[in-house]
Amino acid sequence: MKKIYFLLILFIIPIKINALSAKSYVLMEEDTKRVLASKNMNEKRLIASTTKIMTAVIALESGKENNYVTVNDKILDAYGSSIYISVGEKIRLEDLVYGLLLRSGNDAALAIADYLGGFDSFVDKMNNKAKEIGMKNTIFNNPSGLDEDNMNYSTCYDMALLMRYANSIPLFKKISLTKKYKLQTNKNSYVWKNKNKLIHTYKYATGGKTGYTDKAKRTLVSSASKNNLNLIVVTLNDPNDFKDHKTLYEYAFNNYSMVKVFDKRFFNLKKSYVLDDYFYPLTKNEYKLISYEYEMKNKKKFRKNELKGSILIYFNNKIIHREKIFSK
Repeated sequence: MKKIYFLLILFIIPIKINALSAKSYVLMEEDTKRVLASKNMNEKRLIASTTKIMTAVIALESGKENNYVTVNDKILDAYGSSIYISVGEKIRLEDLVYGLLLRSGNDAALAIADYLGGFDSFVDKMNNKAKEIGMKNTIFNNPSGLDEDNMNYSTCYDMALLMRYANSIPLFKKISLTKKYKLQTNKNSYVWKNKNKLIHTYKYATGGKTGYTDKAKRTLVSSASKNNLNLIVVTLNDPNDFKDHKTLYEYAFNNYSMVKVFDKRFFNLKKSYVLDDYFYPLTKNEYKLISYEYEMKNKKKFRKNELKGSILIYFNNKIIHREKIFSK
């Protein structure tokens, strides 16, 4: 195994963030999942209506977003925040997701769950998707996030993984970033304004979901992008959530940038090639913590385009990426 190293010098970079009020928070770079700042990020807490990010994911991945849903009396079980749809109303599934994300409609959540297989089946889909995403400390018991007998628990880290996944769905990003949405159905006219204040007040915001119950307190999941740095912030039980999200974003934008730590143009292993560059969020001093290592197959001859091995990219002695090497 051939190795190439840069001199490793460990820098302790102080987090210049004013005291935040969140009981738990995480600041994650979306593309690499690198955690840039956190507090109690793996501590399980109630997540309130940020649950609806998962509800939206299940709905938008159903392939039925353009289907019309006939609202039935299941919505009468809803309480708390609502979009006030009516029994017998016909509304597209996609429009229900707008009401779900912009106005946190608990009636919309029940209508979506009922249409996509029923309450119990839908909750199973939520938990299966959580496992698929890698949300190891999450349990969903309802599609709304209301504090019922069986409540929804997760962690800041898991919810950041969920937001990362949701942002990979173009329609989710479009809906989540919408400031105002107008809708006419067979029964009602609606004008929904996004409850996420960051969408209206922070120019780098790219989406998110608010939440509140008496037990969970204020919860917020959001994302923001600037200069190719894509970020996610999650705060749980935070009375100053919008302010804290801005503080964390500004900290990251002021201290980190996406650095090309591997450039395929300068890859010089004979009779070999790689496909991609690789970028990683770093401060000015952290590039010295990057090192590389070749991991090659023990074989003398290779066919054209055959996998020969990988170049491993390390940050502070931990593997952050494997770039495959192919034979010319």
